[in-house]
Amino acid sequence: MSNSSTSTTLTVATLDVATLGTPRIGPRRELKTALESFWAGKIDEKSLFATAAELRAANWARQKARGVTVIPSNDFSLYDQVLDTSVMVGAIPAIYGWKGGSVPLATYFAMARGSEGEGETCSHGHAHHGGHGVPAQEMTKWFDTNYHYMVPEFTEGQTFALSSTKPIDEYKEAKALGYQTRPVLVGPVTFLKLGKSKEEGFDTLSLLENLLPVYVEVLKRLAAEGAEWVQIDEPCLVLDLDDAARQALRRAYAVLAEAVPQIRIMLATYFGDLGDNRDTALALPVAGLHLDLVRGADQLAAVVAKAPKQLVLSLGVIDGRNIWRADLPSLLEKLEPVAAGLGGGRVQIAPSCSMLHVPIDLDAETGLDADVKEWLAFSLQKMSELAVLGRALAGHRNEVADQIAASKAAAAKRKASPKIHNPAVAKRMQAITDQMRRRNSPFDARAKIQHARFGLPLFPTTTIGSFPQTADVRKARAAHTKGTLGDAQYEEFLKEETARAVRWQEEIGLDVLVHGEFERNDMVQYFGEQLEGFTFTKQGWVQSYGSRYVRPPVLFGDVSRPKPMTLDWWRYSQSLTKRPMKAMLTGPVTILNWSFVRDDVARSEACRQIALAIRDEVVDLEKAGARMIQIDEAALREGLPLRRSQWTTYLDWAVESFRLCSSGVADETQIHTHMCYSEFNDIIDAIGAMDADVISIETSRSKMELLDAFKTYRYPNEIGPGVYDIHSPRVPDVAEMKELLVLARKRLNDTQIWINPDCGLKTRKWDEVRPALVNMVAAAKELRALA
Repeated sequence: MSNSSTSTTLTVATLDVATLGTPRIGPRRELKTALESFWAGKIDEKSLFATAAELRAANWARQKARGVTVIPSNDFSLYDQVLDTSVMVGAIPAIYGWKGGSVPLATYFAMARGSEGEGETCSHGHAHHGGHGVPAQEMTKWFDTNYHYMVPEFTEGQTFALSSTKPIDEYKEAKALGYQTRPVLVGPVTFLKLGKSKEEGFDTLSLLENLLPVYVEVLKRLAAEGAEWVQIDEPCLVLDLDDAARQALRRAYAVLAEAVPQIRIMLATYFGDLGDNRDTALALPVAGLHLDLVRGADQLAAVVAKAPKQLVLSLGVIDGRNIWRADLPSLLEKLEPVAAGLGGGRVQIAPSCSMLHVPIDLDAETGLDADVKEWLAFSLQKMSELAVLGRALAGHRNEVADQIAASKAAAAKRKASPKIHNPAVAKRMQAITDQMRRRNSPFDARAKIQHARFGLPLFPTTTIGSFPQTADVRKARAAHTKGTLGDAQYEEFLKEETARAVRWQEEIGLDVLVHGEFERNDMVQYFGEQLEGFTFTKQGWVQSYGSRYVRPPVLFGDVSRPKPMTLDWWRYSQSLTKRPMKAMLTGPVTILNWSFVRDDVARSEACRQIALAIRDEVVDLEKAGARMIQIDEAALREGLPLRRSQWTTYLDWAVESFRLCSSGVADETQIHTHMCYSEFNDIIDAIGAMDADVISIETSRSKMELLDAFKTYRYPNEIGPGVYDIHSPRVPDVAEMKELLVLARKRLNDTQIWINPDCGLKTRKWDEVRPALVNMVAAAKELRALA
């Protein structure tokens, strides 16, 4: 990755252009197809690995074709890069039955998805572990993105050993195809900080000395194979770090630099500004430092001023987390003096972070509004933008003048477009009052009215909202989308699915029912498609976790609701039963956080616009007779800034937006919400301020530990702690659920507790859901007998 020296302005022919990481799912979601075929027993390991190799090769080829000069390897994963790291270093909890040596694929997927009972063998001949099977590892969000990683588990005194040579294997694989790549590793300090231990008070960073020899061995093996650079990701450097964490970073990189001096390390930071960790990062013995100059736009000057003279700076100027086309002339104006001052050999141009978080190819979109499409850039288009910047900054601006001019024109056209601004929305935003953000009465008064109205038993049972989207449901939706199934026939099909789900819920004895959401493609997309200001892609898939991919809506303009979105389906489903039927909505903060949001207005403003639209739906549902309305805020914590000093501002407008959409109803109307992947200790005040009548949360993997926050806070409202993990195909028995509920009773009053799964059941199969919910109802009945 050296630069030759013949140019006009910067004495180099080109600047290095890096990607840090690319989407691994495949342009047609080939990885999802292969994984799910493997799990279903339709293909074997050899076929799965062959598909993975084809995807990697295509990724490398696409990057080279687009002008990328620093191509990563080991950014691919069958499931998750943090899980890959756990397997690489042998951080395998004892529950998975691993005895050392190379980690089998069955163990890898057991950690990711859980496994079935003892004595059973999967279709590939791998024995499963544990008398009742084993649960998956805990999963949580990757910093403040919509990607979720498998949380490493550590124990005091734990040792590590190289148990997977994946980074070396994929480097060799690329080299054999003619690509000199820069392998990517999750950094040792970030890896330890992302992990957790069941041992109270245990500091995971105390394992650093045990862990570093594995990293040394990986780097030595990479060097022996010919690797010159290795990218080590330490996004923990944008967090609030204490002195111990900073010392851990100093120790880690001192060890690596001394042990493997022939490897040049590009230390990658992203998702924010280095802030008070800047001096620590600049003092580390590394050859390069990557900066996120999208989320940390103001840090460049201070870093350049203090950077060691030989340090290569990777400038993350193209947004790796959003899909807006870059304004190349504006970027060049900022970057030209920096590149000229440093010299080409010390500058790389890159996205702000790995492009794992954006779709692959905008050219695959044939149905987008032409104006909106002109404003967008997906992964491949971003690579082209990077290459243009690299050429221009190296003194070859005339060669890319047309691309720069097109970028300037697109930015001007977007700014002036009438498709973005709606005067009626602006007027309504100005008319928001404080009363619109408050329920009529406090919770204790509302609760008495609601309990009298519903007459539910102690520990009422319900689900989070969605039921399995079977192959038949997906087939019917696809046929309707293609026009081969008419509107009337499709609606009749959905009504039959809904009626069948309602009858079955009644049969097994659930207390509060849901309609199953068979008409919905996605909990955010369904609403975005009916709101003004959003548009949607056909192939804009990004990975959420494992084989779960989503197509985030594109929020490009002011938001309003032209007509009711859920009213007819709620009316129909409630007509099928005398039991309470929850109306199901997605909340404004989640719609915002799970969309590609506009970058020309504040996120808080966009969120309030969405809240007003959802408020209209809530009011209409109540008028139609709905008395239980669930407004899911699965992603409220997901948007929490990484720096604690910025939390209050975010939480204030996030909570305000929820209350704005939920407070226009009478006291007897019970507002539910659901939150995913959340640890609540540090935001429990905000959860309380939301003032939902009932909140359901994921607690099964944490063994109800998440409820400790509610106990300490003395949370007065009602709570549905999840009693089984819906992210795994396991079917827990009655005793397992009852055990969790006994733990919940130690933390909550009986009158507070609702009983439900961890999350929606859309991604599960009916043969998993049916026995699990039957067991859940049975566990509730046994619990009532104890009360």
